[in-house]
Amino acid sequence: MSFRRAYWLVFALMLTVYGAMVFWTLPAISEGAGGMMAFDLRPTGYTVAEARAFLDSLSDEARAIYLGPQRMLDMAYPALLGLVLGGALWSLVTYSMLRWVLIFVVGGSVLADYYENFLVAQMLVENETASDALISNASRATIAKSALAGAAMVALLIVLTKAGITKWRAQ
Repeated sequence: MSFRRAYWLVFALMLTVYGAMVFWTLPAISEGAGGMMAFDLRPTGYTVAEARAFLDSLSDEARAIYLGPQRMLDMAYPALLGLVLGGALWSLVTYSMLRWVLIFVVGGSVLADYYENFLVAQMLVENETASDALISNASRATIAKSALAGAAMVALLIVLTKAGITKWRAQ
């Protein structure tokens, strides 16, 4: 299988997983938490009080979705997103040092996302006994994931824009 074909297959899988989260699990979790957003959707993090309010309002059914289907989907999503972003940046960025820096940014976002998932699962299981330190660490992981993935996406947009302008000017 060619790189291009494998890339688009991974891209399609990523969109499928993302779609399942956006249209199924995350709305169900939010509904089961009185309209509050899931931890994963708070790019600026959350305070201990906000996390406790979310945990307190989360229904048993929504907690089961968060620890079950959402967790399974979120086991695949970071790797798929990392492959999509990393693959695009690898093929479009020609300057070696910048390419490696951006690949490390993507890798950092993937690791931060998995760490966030681990800590969020711990909070959901521990519920009212979750420590302030656990909540703060999970919030920092969410912020790191969001910042690193956002930086990689902005870099990709810049590279794509530059490539588009170069191609347009060549015509």
